[in-house]
Amino acid sequence: YEMQRSLVGSEMCIRDRKKVFSPLTPKLAWQLAAPHTWVAAYVGVLLSGVYTIAAYSGHVNLVLLGLLLLICVFMQSSVNVFNDYFDYTKGTDSLENSSEDAFDAVLVYNNLNPKSVLALAIGYLVCAGIIGVYIVYSCGWIPLLIGLIGAIVVVIYSGGKTPISYLPIGEFISGIVMGSLIPLACTYVLSGVLDFFVLVLSIPLAVGIGMILATNNTCDIEKDIDAKRKTLAVVLGRTEATNVYRLVIMLWIILTIILVGILYTKGLPIMAFMLIGIFPVARALFKNPLIQQSREAAMSQIVMLNVIISAFYCSAILVNNTVIWF
Repeated sequence: YEMQRSLVGSEMCIRDRKKVFSPLTPKLAWQLAAPHTWVAAYVGVLLSGVYTIAAYSGHVNLVLLGLLLLICVFMQSSVNVFNDYFDYTKGTDSLENSSEDAFDAVLVYNNLNPKSVLALAIGYLVCAGIIGVYIVYSCGWIPLLIGLIGAIVVVIYSGGKTPISYLPIGEFISGIVMGSLIPLACTYVLSGVLDFFVLVLSIPLAVGIGMILATNNTCDIEKDIDAKRKTLAVVLGRTEATNVYRLVIMLWIILTIILVGILYTKGLPIMAFMLIGIFPVARALFKNPLIQQSREAAMSQIVMLNVIISAFYCSAILVNNTVIWF
């Protein structure tokens, strides 16, 4: 009997080694990078550029701005791929609990070799690092320090024994890193000044980026409970998580208007147009049940809300300083 079990086990090992995986095509690499989440990278760089124009030189180095944007996109892509990789290897993602969204659980639906996906995640991070070398060479060690903090967060967000994504602090950490630290570093690169006022100015961005993750986690409450994740949404429970989610969205909008009213009074009329622009998106998001079946729509809505609020917020800063940018 023991010999038979040994033979069966050997056959299974041979079969696993011979398993044929689908190739990691550029299309699948794109899906793993999850470009619909890149708004978290865009908004911080955009705010940095606008603030540099308004508060310092009246212009911005477009080459540096583009390089900073690439770094942030590569880092965000790396986070997304690492998250998919660890969710797959830990058994969190499966055919039974994944939605039909093409960008959700790419490894599950496409039979990809996890080793190739891990290499892709590391590759995205290396690309960010390579571009960062030029930034550090040109601008000094301060962007390197902030970049290293970001890189560490990228790895420990999904990896390790107790990843950040399994704790009720994920929204806070992602908001601080992507919404506050990145604008701080980018502003230093573009202006040459380590201006901590940017941390105040970036509060609406930090909240908005945190809400992207909150949207995903609220939709995935049942899935995360099965995976023994203790996200904030899981801790609060579905009813309370949904109520808190909607409350924070309202506070996010109000806070943005208050900051403009206090710091950039001349740009306050822009906020009226912002309210008009966000109304249909916010209404749709408030009607969304925030369940796994409506996850794709909810993610599109919260991303669009980030784009609209950030764009009008930056416009208000520019209008207040009456700067013409040719």
